Amino acid sequence: MPFVSELTGKPVTDIDGERVGILEDLVASVRSNHPHPQIIAILVKRGRQELLVPFSDVAVLVAPAVPLIKRIPDIKALQPAEHDLYLMRDVMDKQIIDTDGVRVVRVNDLELKRVENHFYIANVDISAGGVARRLGLSRLLRGSGEAKGMISWEHVELLPEKQPLRLKVRRDKISELHPADLAEIVSDLPPTESTKLLESLDVKTVAGVLEEVEPDFQASLVERMPDEKVADVLEEMAPDEAADLLGELSDERSQELLRLMEQDNETQVRKLLSYPVDLAGGIMTTDYIAVRPGLSAEQVLAVLRQKAASVENFFYVYVVNEENCLMGVFSLQDLVLAKPRALVTEFMHQRLASVNLLDSQEDVAQMVAKYNLLAIPVVDELNRLHGIVTADDALDKIIPTKWKKRLPKLYH
Repeated sequence: MPFVSELTGKPVTDIDGERVGILEDLVASVRSNHPHPQIIAILVKRGRQELLVPFSDVAVLVAPAVPLIKRIPDIKALQPAEHDLYLMRDVMDKQIIDTDGVRVVRVNDLELKRVENHFYIANVDISAGGVARRLGLSRLLRGSGEAKGMISWEHVELLPEKQPLRLKVRRDKISELHPADLAEIVSDLPPTESTKLLESLDVKTVAGVLEEVEPDFQASLVERMPDEKVADVLEEMAPDEAADLLGELSDERSQELLRLMEQDNETQVRKLLSYPVDLAGGIMTTDYIAVRPGLSAEQVLAVLRQKAASVENFFYVYVVNEENCLMGVFSLQDLVLAKPRALVTEFMHQRLASVNLLDSQEDVAQMVAKYNLLAIPVVDELNRLHGIVTADDALDKIIPTKWKKRLPKLYH
């Protein structure tokens, strides 16, 4: 199958065999109903002029010289559509996302495939063989396994280059990637391209990506985003993560974003921002589940089903009275093993570890480690529950960031 690098630069002749120019580029049509773009035209350079010749006027594409079936005056130049791709100009040497290998790579060449009388983009060549082929050194790498550097176009997402993302065929593949994988991809991109990639995704996906990176990098990613979208993203993030991000922004923008958030979310985040970042109140999250002591096990299960979509951490369920004072705690295992009509007071643990709002992060980390907890409740001097600190946030200062990111996520 031919490669684009092998076709460009070839002479182009008309129906009489007269040379009319050289093949400068190929144009492919991107259609949502077909995973592989179809070649619809060739760009012929004629001195200082260029002519976009419809592929229907090309007699043979793979030949020492590319013959046309008409004379130049008889050819009606093709008018490209908005999303049509110039392969050399728009794709070659550009960065792409390999959604199968979950990485950012560079296009060294493009392999075409012939189906009946049509040609399609089959694969992207990211190997050293693609570079060698363009330099005329492909013989040196023959038999070196360069096929291993091929990516099917189905697994490709073209990244922006001075313009918004235009290739939307595989956007579903991007959204299906794990937020941690997307975070690695975003980290590998230049700032402008990473921002544009995030802008093309829904707010829930963006929130998941931002929660996988450090707050200072979060701030750089949302720097160019419209405030309205950033506010929507903040509402999708865990309250403590949203507070961390806002803490990295200027006071003026932080206040504006808080104003744009829904009142409940704004109240929770403002509460977290009111505490220093190295105290329990500053690292806690208000994202937890608490129930009254009079509920039965089956009623608690109904509460969990109702709140599961909005609460990230509920390995533990906390029991509070009408004044929101902490009375006990039970795990999901305790709940599952309890009889359906048993009241929570019958299987909750009344002796439980907790920390105060003004306890240092080091003290919180020691408590989490001592009792081997996934999360620890945060209370005030009257034992009223204000939030929880998850183990990863508690240990943030003790475990280096690079190590912490490699640990399994226990709270998703």
